[in-house]
Amino acid sequence: MGRRGRARRRRRDRPRARGVVASVDRTASRTPSPGPASLPSGCPAAGRTRSVDSTPVSVQRFLGAVVVAAVLAGSGCAAGGVSSGATDASSPAPSPRTPSPAPAPVDPVAAWVETRLASMTLEQKAAALLMVHAPGTDPAPLRTLVEQGVSGLILMGDNIPASPEQLAALTGAVQVDPEARTLIGIDEEGGIVQRLPWDDAAAAPDLRALAPADAEAAFARRGDLLAQSGIDVNFGIVADVTGDANSFISDRVLGTDPASAADRVAAAVAGEAGRAGSTLKHFPGHGAAPGDSHASVPVAPLTIDEWRAGPALPFSAGIEAGADLVMTGHLAYPAVDAAPASLSAEWHRILREELGFDGVVVSDDMLMLQHNGLAEYADPGENAVRAVAAGTDLLLYVLPADPSTFGISVAGLSASIAEAVRSGRIPEARLDEAATRVLSMRREAVLPRVATRRPGRE
Repeated sequence: MGRRGRARRRRRDRPRARGVVASVDRTASRTPSPGPASLPSGCPAAGRTRSVDSTPVSVQRFLGAVVVAAVLAGSGCAAGGVSSGATDASSPAPSPRTPSPAPAPVDPVAAWVETRLASMTLEQKAAALLMVHAPGTDPAPLRTLVEQGVSGLILMGDNIPASPEQLAALTGAVQVDPEARTLIGIDEEGGIVQRLPWDDAAAAPDLRALAPADAEAAFARRGDLLAQSGIDVNFGIVADVTGDANSFISDRVLGTDPASAADRVAAAVAGEAGRAGSTLKHFPGHGAAPGDSHASVPVAPLTIDEWRAGPALPFSAGIEAGADLVMTGHLAYPAVDAAPASLSAEWHRILREELGFDGVVVSDDMLMLQHNGLAEYADPGENAVRAVAAGTDLLLYVLPADPSTFGISVAGLSASIAEAVRSGRIPEARLDEAATRVLSMRREAVLPRVATRRPGRE
């Protein structure tokens, strides 16, 4: 992932030389004139006139020479009977030929996405915004979800078999489209949030005390382990920052102050480049919002300027380093918007316009909103509509074996989003924008990976 390329698109008048006609006094006496043999083929003989004047012979010869020169110049013939091939000095030089513009290169990923999108219904586009989970190591239930049109699967601890080889077989067994990979995501931070038992890379508690280069090496190692197992996206780079040891997020942050966190977040993104899609979480910053968003909507007391001077810095650094995804948190900054960031159009605007992020925006697990017990988040279809309308591209659902216990199904979520488009609550352009970003990532994932960063802001 993280491979983009673009390129852009772009008579000669030659005036004819005109002959100069000269005249001489017909009273001049006979003047010797060059004969036809002394002129090139096609050049007229000049000065064949008789005169009875008594003008001295030397003057007559001079006048004859003037006539010959004028005629030769007007006919384009060179003196001495040899054409010079040069344009008359009085004529403008021909302008250089303007090269034809080169055809604009076609972006193969964009062309593929455009074609695929044109063939999809609203419901299919909506389903393409979903990344879901089913428990267990049996690929059949996971594959069933993929066949319903979702774009990805998130693996939890219950999906991980005994070895990397078995995991690679599982992630391969759920692929159904040779042209667009089913994205496999995972939370592999290391430390207390670790799904792979064989992940031996350093985690946040150690990396906070080490140099940024150590964070880059750790996430390069982690990215290699994920790639070997067929995992495409790591929801693993915590860009939150807090110095409060009692914070719910404290054991997972890469720095206890904005500057040190920013350096290590950027290094972690660089380490994962070309190995796994890197994700920054939990935007706009969980460290400033006390409480656990798995069971509530934590509230941060900061103003927008205080946020820009603190929690924003690690996210900005990670985006500059080329992060592929940003995960929004179910947490609120009432001074900016009373709604959770995952449902806030204003926070999505800030992420896009102020931080310059142009990758995929993914929500935290949408079931967390239902788990908090607040009536306004009880309807999963409404939550999905609000998230997409706000600017989310990919909706994450860590589903149980029977999703209906939460009133959730792929078809139901897709229908809610599609109906919101038909009613005008979600502009169709917003749905297409989200589907384009996700489909582009899926298409890129089937192409050879290159170890380059996704470009950040200029």
